[in-house]
Amino acid sequence: MRTVAQGARGAVAVVRRKLSAGELGSLPVVLVLAVVWIIFQSLNQNFLSPRNLSNLSVDIVGTGLIAVGIVFVLLLGQLDLSVGSISGLAAAVFAVLNVNNGVPEWLALVVAVLVGTVAGTVQGYSVARTRVPAFVVTLAGLLTWNGLMLAVLGDSGTVNLDEDGLVARLTSYYFTHDAVAYGLAAVAAGAVFLVSDRDRRRRRALGMPHRSLRGILVRTAGLAVLAFTVAYLLNRFQGLPLALLIFLVLVAGLDVVLRRTHHGRQVYALGGSIEASRRASIDVTWVQTAVLATSGTMAAIGGLFLASRITSVSQTSGSGVLLVNAIAAAVIGGTSLFGGRGTTWSAVLGMLVIQSIASGMAITDTPPAVQFVITGGVLFAAVVVDSLSRRSHEAHGRA
Repeated sequence: MRTVAQGARGAVAVVRRKLSAGELGSLPVVLVLAVVWIIFQSLNQNFLSPRNLSNLSVDIVGTGLIAVGIVFVLLLGQLDLSVGSISGLAAAVFAVLNVNNGVPEWLALVVAVLVGTVAGTVQGYSVARTRVPAFVVTLAGLLTWNGLMLAVLGDSGTVNLDEDGLVARLTSYYFTHDAVAYGLAAVAAGAVFLVSDRDRRRRRALGMPHRSLRGILVRTAGLAVLAFTVAYLLNRFQGLPLALLIFLVLVAGLDVVLRRTHHGRQVYALGGSIEASRRASIDVTWVQTAVLATSGTMAAIGGLFLASRITSVSQTSGSGVLLVNAIAAAVIGGTSLFGGRGTTWSAVLGMLVIQSIASGMAITDTPPAVQFVITGGVLFAAVVVDSLSRRSHEAHGRA
């Protein structure tokens, strides 16, 4: 008990130090999410029911995957406006190949994802070689890929997917055995502890500042409580959704790429200063191309999950508020618009906020106009917090 108390006091001290330095991290979005949940739960007792939370966990996946790709682009201080069109194009390619031409699902799925990768690579290479801002190149891409999607779909306009097929089951399959959800929670908590403890040992050996073991234990215990609570709620409905499992695995994997690999460090470096990166012999062309390729790939995967959710692809796929929601999710989650700061988990938190608002509005019969106003307000607040945080970093000499 004494160890836990000391660890908690240490954690509070760290939080205070970060707040005073403007390093808010994910705290603001966590507070916003808590407020949203409390408000909607008070308005409708079904909001935090196992059924609604399970549906929420699946609804965030499609757009969330697209938002994860946008995080990579935002880290460079750039913006990708083509992700919605790429997601629609990838879904259209899959549907036409599989449903209209009888291509096996697995092969059509691979081709669809590669379409997104190629589209992103073309845009990334164009940005790197011409030095035209990414939002201009991807704006042209938005129109181009949307036109290709319409051409692929042809006169039919809408293609219905096989409801028992591979893609359709991405969002309809659940692991009904309780042990799967609890096992994932245990693995997540164990992985966080092992990685954090490994970092602590390495930094201590190098004489660098590091977290205390007590602090790591408290952090891991908090994550474990959260993970097992989520697992318990999911098991009370239909179990762990396959879509959520794939989402978390992809987010965690890309987080490792960003924070634990040489390529990830180069991405953060470019977000800090392209000129300094060039002088440090970083291959700027390669990094920018790879980042836009990643964004295109994630957009394609997200598009397939969105098509899976409604088991169809139409001429409106990838349009509407999809692009806005994906960008908003990354920014609301804490990824800086100025580049160099953010993680893949930012997109998860931001998407939770946006989809929670949408879900709460739906079960309380609130007009969609109010949803847009609230989401816009949250996005504006996130941008203001990002700007103030950047000013604080500059004041402390860390920008």
